[in-house]
Amino acid sequence: MRHLPRAALLTIVLIAAVLLGGCGSKPGGGGPPTSGVLRVGTEGTYAPFSFQDPTTGQLAGYDVDVANAVGQKLGKKVEFVQTPWDSIFAALEANRFDVVANEVTITPERQSKYDLSEPYSVGEGVIITRADDDSITSLDDLKGKTVGASITSNWAQISRDAGATVAPVEGFTQAITLLNQGRVDAVVNDSIAFHAYQAETNNQSVKIGATIGEKSEQGFAARKNSGLLPVLNRAIDELKTDGTLAAISQKYLKANPIGGPASNGADTGYRSVWRLIGENLWPLAEAAITVTVPLTVISFVIGLVIALVVALGRLSRNAVVSNVARFYISTIRGTPLLVQLFIIFYALPQIGVKLDPFLAAVIAFSLNVGGYAAEIIRSAIQSIPIGQWEAAETIGYNYAGALRRIILPQAARVAVPPLSNTLISLVKDTSLASTILVTELLRTAQVAAAPTFEFFALYGTAAAYYWIICLVLSFGQSRLEHRLERYVVR
Repeated sequence: MRHLPRAALLTIVLIAAVLLGGCGSKPGGGGPPTSGVLRVGTEGTYAPFSFQDPTTGQLAGYDVDVANAVGQKLGKKVEFVQTPWDSIFAALEANRFDVVANEVTITPERQSKYDLSEPYSVGEGVIITRADDDSITSLDDLKGKTVGASITSNWAQISRDAGATVAPVEGFTQAITLLNQGRVDAVVNDSIAFHAYQAETNNQSVKIGATIGEKSEQGFAARKNSGLLPVLNRAIDELKTDGTLAAISQKYLKANPIGGPASNGADTGYRSVWRLIGENLWPLAEAAITVTVPLTVISFVIGLVIALVVALGRLSRNAVVSNVARFYISTIRGTPLLVQLFIIFYALPQIGVKLDPFLAAVIAFSLNVGGYAAEIIRSAIQSIPIGQWEAAETIGYNYAGALRRIILPQAARVAVPPLSNTLISLVKDTSLASTILVTELLRTAQVAAAPTFEFFALYGTAAAYYWIICLVLSFGQSRLEHRLERYVVR
């Protein structure tokens, strides 16, 4: 048992190195893809540009079809990587895919950092207000107002420049929901997005209150100096010439190339909310069973092993081992879990460590559990009376034997309730894995809701699944506590 401090020190140092190793490296530009595959990053939850077709289960939308058409022109197979918008450029820089096809607005700031193609869609900036609100008729009227916009979009910057306060949203539909609820005064976005939304929902509670007076051009984005711009631009020019872009625009946007009104009489394929929920009960359950639950269990088990090593390190009389353990716990507890996920998944590839999304999530969640559970285990061990240690020595147990046979069984009874809380929190925290391309329960709900804009219904269904999982775990906790009662000295 004399070697325990060294083992603990080595383990903790390796863990800290993995967690913190992603800092300080600059991303490379990378070259054009030499294989026959073009990897395309897109949201998959941004109807009608990128969404999961409920009838086929396949990725569809204006941007998806344009990307496929470009791939045909280039003679390359297109592979899509679904990524949330707010992390899509981080994934691009981490070489998770070659280009972004997600209505990326061409701005000077983005052109200085990325290779942006010629536009394949052109719209006009508009200010959307409630139908009964006539107080906003120009960009100047946004001063002092609250505007809903994606925090990383050019629309957010335009709103801030006009003197508005920006309320961050995840997408256009959420922004319109906040507008209808009176939580924001206006939504600034593209006319194409507005007309496409109207074609799908026929929502008469909102209107275009004003135009911004400038065009918004959307194109593909690639890493700087990627070498892709010439071939992308050539393909887009050919699609414009042969009428492919116009045909795709009418199919999905039912609007002219500059974002004119949707054509009348469009079939929106309306389905009732209950039918929508019924159709997605199994896909959501499957995501919970095959991704959310395994991710939780694997991460928690590995995290407990890490926690035990770190807890013993904290209890070590060796100052170096104890301080390293303290530093690890402080790092984990002092940084957001989302940041830890981003470091492992997006930053480590910049130094050559590229992990599969599920593996990256397991590592991040395990390290996080280890940091929090270590203090629970340490306090549980210290709660055992010193007389138990002395009694173990009296009957001939060494440190390891006493820990395994006498101390840990009693400490487990003390640690079960707080560790169960950690496990239940982990179930819900797995929803953050959607930000690093893991299609778990919440991400599946987002994908299912995107083409119909029924986010509340499907998010509520996903919440019910999380609740059921947590109920099962709570029942298991009570059973485990009852079984461990026999180890408690009374």
